Amino acid sequence: MTKSGKVSAPAPRNDNRGDAPQDQAKTYLVGAILMGLRFYSRLPTGENGHERFDFAAMVRPLAIPSLIIGAGPAFALVLLVVLGAPPFFAAATALGLSAIVTGAMAEDAFADAMDGLFGGQTIERRLEIMHDSRHGTYGTLGIVIPFALRAFSLGALVAAAPVAAAAIWLGATVLSRSGATWIAHQLPPARADGISANAGKLSTNSCYIGIGFAVIASFMLMVPLGGLGRWLVAIAVATIALVLWRQLLVKLIGGQTGDTIGAAQLLLEIAILSSFMFGMGQ
Repeated sequence: MTKSGKVSAPAPRNDNRGDAPQDQAKTYLVGAILMGLRFYSRLPTGENGHERFDFAAMVRPLAIPSLIIGAGPAFALVLLVVLGAPPFFAAATALGLSAIVTGAMAEDAFADAMDGLFGGQTIERRLEIMHDSRHGTYGTLGIVIPFALRAFSLGALVAAAPVAAAAIWLGATVLSRSGATWIAHQLPPARADGISANAGKLSTNSCYIGIGFAVIASFMLMVPLGGLGRWLVAIAVATIALVLWRQLLVKLIGGQTGDTIGAAQLLLEIAILSSFMFGMGQ
């Protein structure tokens, strides 16, 4: 109480010192995970969207949304086998379910990339074709052939060991989705509009943090059931495929687009599944 008789307000307390930064970090992480789920899937995430798309923030914890996105199809794969479905039927059905969950985002990107990269004679024409949502002959083959390669690779793994196949596939989707972002780090946008241009060049820090988490997740999923040696071979094959894809993009369009990043994801998944298939002697 003061001399005037008024009760003075108590001094502000600092009992929660340190909580604010922690709360901000949690909010940031949850927001980045939700952003990844909304961008890469059709899974329900509430009605409140993000005011600003932050590609770098989304990439860092991308392994977590990838695990959530891939868990359902991987579980369905095992369940179908338990119910008596043939391995290749189970693999094709699970891949179809995955396409539904993701909105066939990577499949559509691969088809657009094939149309553009191989359907045009100049950089400008390739980018123009790639920007067109309609699929031509190259685009159609870009849907059929990758789906067939994944179905046969995954089916062969399922025939050998269903649970291991599901774990390997889940690890492959996690690693391929984060690994594909390396293209955004390495190359500038090839055109001035589109998602890739708005996102800008991905920083080294964000890129390798995201890939690092994906590598850890894939190790935990793949090595116990697939073996350390096969995992290392798959990492090596995927790295080679990614570097070659980068070189092709430099030669044909001088940079990257959202479609070429999505195509890289599918390319990496095929490389990883194929590596494990041949590694298991199938």
